[in-house]
Amino acid sequence: MADRGEEAESEDELYEVVDITDYARRHQWWSRVFGSNTGPIAEKYSVATQLMMGGVTGWCAGYLFQKVGKIAATAVGGGFLLLQIANHSGYVQVDWKKVKKDVNKAKKHLKKKANKAAPELNSFIEESTEFVKRNIVVSSGFVGGFLLGLAS
Repeated sequence: MADRGEEAESEDELYEVVDITDYARRHQWWSRVFGSNTGPIAEKYSVATQLMMGGVTGWCAGYLFQKVGKIAATAVGGGFLLLQIANHSGYVQVDWKKVKKDVNKAKKHLKKKANKAAPELNSFIEESTEFVKRNIVVSSGFVGGFLLGLAS
């Protein structure tokens, strides 16, 4: 048994612990595509390439948004329809006083949370606005592609 313990210790000594966080920070794919946080995309790619990148990603996002939106609307609408049929048939009885009380309670809770989340939301909005300003061509392509994706 002592030999196995010594073997395990010698095997551990053969391995070196490597911190890959620095490597990951320097070699992120989005940094290569979109540039660093300090510079715009325009420094790396032509206007046509930027429009194409923004348009393609926007179209994909719009198309997925449209498909998921249709599925969600169908599910929510179908659920309400089934609930109304069940209510009309007498299977479900709704306590509207309790619903009103719970809705008011949820409103108060959301107002409290919204006030606490405001600084984080504001910083996100500021960062997003700054990104759009620095990369107006890609952003324009994305918006156009997104609208085309929604329409298809």
